[in-house]
Amino acid sequence: MRFKTFAWLAPALAWAVVAFAPPARIFGQQAAAAKIPDVTGSWERYRGAPRAAGTAPRPDPYAPPPAAPAPLKPTAMKDWQEKVQAARAADAKGEPLAAGVVHCLPEGMPTMMGGPFPIEILQSRGQVTIIEEAYTQVRRILLDRPQKAVDDVEPGFYGYSVGRWEGDTLVVDTVGIKESVRYQNMPHSKDMRIKERIKLVSPDILWDEITIDDPATLEKPWTFTYALKRMPDYTLLEYICEDNREYADDQGVQRIRIDTPARK
Repeated sequence: MRFKTFAWLAPALAWAVVAFAPPARIFGQQAAAAKIPDVTGSWERYRGAPRAAGTAPRPDPYAPPPAAPAPLKPTAMKDWQEKVQAARAADAKGEPLAAGVVHCLPEGMPTMMGGPFPIEILQSRGQVTIIEEAYTQVRRILLDRPQKAVDDVEPGFYGYSVGRWEGDTLVVDTVGIKESVRYQNMPHSKDMRIKERIKLVSPDILWDEITIDDPATLEKPWTFTYALKRMPDYTLLEYICEDNREYADDQGVQRIRIDTPARK
């Protein structure tokens, strides 16, 4: 009976613990949460501020640093050079080789993060979603989850991405990219891992620092950065590859289908 008599005190005591807790205990988590930036919205590729004709170039602190060449291992380098040379030779003959776009295939990762079309970023509870206008590509970054083993991921164009906020930086780890999905024609193995550090460097400029790690094809991890500029008044357009006149012939050459009117 004694415990029942004072049971009403439990809620009041709980409130008092919170109300009179040390400020660091209450506001520490709020301060950490406040560091997470709002990157929801539309973004486009940013290569640096334009300059007037005849003026000297000025350093732009928000333009991404130039990327170093990929440190490909000899076998991977040979594969890449052969594909580049074959593509150049085909272009010179006016018979370009059919790329993935001819087959209406999306760019995949990491190409979609620096493509010529705008992207949209959506922040929600437990997930950051990235959509590229071209081919309506959708990528999901699952927050605060453990990464899967590579062999447990079904290979895809975007892989399996998990991330976490470290202060104002979104740190992302991606595995499971199809070997047929190539960045700048470079080969990679099934064990390739893509790490990203996504951060606002100004209110309207976002940097995505990408590091590709693939010991099978790279001498060492390769890092490069994409910069994106906020597009406050832009809404992504529908982009469906439904009327593609391009196709690949039996030699892998890109052709254009021209419909001719039927004879009367």
